[in-house]
Amino acid sequence: RVDLVVSVRALGKEPPRRPSLDDRVGVLRELAARVGWLGVVVSDRQLVVDLAEGYDVVVVGADKWHQLHDPSFYGSPAARDDAVARLPHLAVAPRADVVLGSEVEVLEVDPTLATVSSTAARRGRRELMVPEAADFDDRTGAWTDPVRYDRWVGVRLS
Repeated sequence: RVDLVVSVRALGKEPPRRPSLDDRVGVLRELAARVGWLGVVVSDRQLVVDLAEGYDVVVVGADKWHQLHDPSFYGSPAARDDAVARLPHLAVAPRADVVLGSEVEVLEVDPTLATVSSTAARRGRRELMVPEAADFDDRTGAWTDPVRYDRWVGVRLS
């Protein structure tokens, strides 16, 4: 089983206005139901080390791997070192523009996936969306038409 762990408030990011957390999680749960081996977990935790508690392996992207080692997210280099030491086994998905050291276990993935960006998908690149997200976007405009999405959820723009 693989769990997609969603932080209620992602570390170092402003909360997205659209779509709502409930709608994003709903899309992920539809995906999980289709594939069968995927789970969805929502957590108030922010640090990967805290989100990873209880798991055997954590899969992160290469950009997140670099963030794991940035002491500014922990308050000090010592706190960072303690957190990194508590992580379970890490497997890192490569990114075309991120250099990884030889000490990293890099996942073998199709090279065309190294340029896939969840940020780009959230900005409306529909060809990068899973079918459940594209279907939800078709119905609501969640990623591609903010005005229509706001109407769909009953929000009045001033």
